[in-house]
Amino acid sequence: MVDIRHRIGVVTPDPTNVYDALTTIDGLSGWWTDETSGDPDVGGTIELRFPPVGGFDLEVLEQRPGERVRWRVLAGPDEWIGTTIDWQLRQDGDYTIVLFEHRGWREPVEFMSHCSTKWGSYLMSLKSLVETGTGAPAPRDVQISDWH
Repeated sequence: MVDIRHRIGVVTPDPTNVYDALTTIDGLSGWWTDETSGDPDVGGTIELRFPPVGGFDLEVLEQRPGERVRWRVLAGPDEWIGTTIDWQLRQDGDYTIVLFEHRGWREPVEFMSHCSTKWGSYLMSLKSLVETGTGAPAPRDVQISDWH
């Protein structure tokens, strides 16, 4: 198994705004995709759509306010199903440090490389949303290739 990992620092006095952007439909819609719906509470399912290419469903596994959010992919691209997405947050001075992991890829295929780059762009969108109030969710996200 292989994982995608990223780290960013978000200028904010505490992790609350980052946590809210990961645990509410409005927050997720502000940085990831306009087409976000579902139940963002533990045990719920979040549906994210990226027309015209598709989307995926996430089961909310864990939420610790200001510290951690964890999801499992229930539906979507074959390579994603069964993987987990983990967000760890901690405050370090003026920054909330976001440690991101998309865990459990069966093998490091080309699609994983694409997703790693795409995750990086969405993490920058999250950072922008929290710091400025405006993110770049799909369909206004950065187009990185012919896959989107």
